[in-house]
Amino acid sequence: LFNNLNVLDNLTLAPVELKKADKNSAKAQAMQMLEKVGLSDKAQAYPSQLSGGMRQRVALIRTLAVKPEIFLLDEAFSALDYQTRLTVTDDIYSILRREGQTMVMVTHDIPESVSMSNRVVVLSGRPARIKQIHTIELGNLTPLERRDDIRFNEYSNEIWKELRES
Repeated sequence: LFNNLNVLDNLTLAPVELKKADKNSAKAQAMQMLEKVGLSDKAQAYPSQLSGGMRQRVALIRTLAVKPEIFLLDEAFSALDYQTRLTVTDDIYSILRREGQTMVMVTHDIPESVSMSNRVVVLSGRPARIKQIHTIELGNLTPLERRDDIRFNEYSNEIWKELRES
C-alpha cells in the first residue's frame, strides 16, 4: 500500500489510472469491497493506522479492483499471526469465490493450501518440477469450515508424507 494515500485512495488509484474507470464508480466499488471485509469504517485511514491483517485485506482488495484474470498470491499470509491469518484467508476466499476469480497461491503451509484450494501442486526440490497434483474435494466450504472436515487432515497428511519422501 502507498503510505501517503488513505485506504480509499489506495483502492481507487489503479482502476482510475490504469483502467480509466470513472472515479465515483471506482469509489463505490471500493466501498462495497471494504464493506464485505468489515473495513468500511477505515476508508479514510492511512496504512500506518491499520493492523497487519487490515493492511493485508486492503492490499488484496486493491489487486482485485483491477479485475485480473488470475489472482497470484506468493506467501500472501505469511506475515500474519495465526488467528488473523485464518480470518483473512476466509475473507479472501469468500471474495474470490463471489467474484469468480481464479487464484494461484504459493505457500509452504500445507494446511493453508488444503483449506484454500481445489488443487494442490507439490513441487520437487531444485530444480522444481511438478511431483504430484492433488485434487481437494471439500465442496463449497470456507477455509475455516474445511479445517473441521475429516478429509482435511487426510489431505494434509498425504501431502506432508509426500514431501517427507522427497
